[in-house]
Amino acid sequence: MRDPVLVPRLRPFASTVFAEMTALATRTGSVNLGQGFPDTDGPAGMLDAARQAIADGVNQYPPGPGRPELREAVAAHRQRYGTSFDPESEVLVTAGATEAITAALLGLTDADDEVILLAPYYD
Repeated sequence: MRDPVLVPRLRPFASTVFAEMTALATRTGSVNLGQGFPDTDGPAGMLDAARQAIADGVNQYPPGPGRPELREAVAAHRQRYGTSFDPESEVLVTAGATEAITAALLGLTDADDEVILLAPYYD
C-alpha cells in the first residue's frame, strides 16, 4: 500500500505544532500543556445534560448556525458580562476555532484575494 499523498497546495500544512508537541510529549513521557486539554470531565450538571440529550435522541446534525437553544444560552451568558447579542443574527456556534476561522475565510474571501496574517497567529 502506498503512502497517502496530499495535493500540492496542502503539503506545507501536513503537520501542526499540536501534532508535533503531542508526539514529542508521548515520546519523552512529558506532560503536554500545549493544547489546553481539560484536566477534569467537566461539571456534573453539564454531564447530566449531555446524557439526557443523548437519551432524548438529540443526536442529529444541528442547523448551520447551531442549535437555537444553545445560541440563546450563549447570548444570555454574554449578557452577564454587559454585552448584548441577538442569538438569531449575531451568534454562531461551530465545532471549534479552526472550523470558525475556516468558515469566516471561505465566506469572506475569494480564491484570488490577498489575506494578511499577523504573527503570532492561531495554529
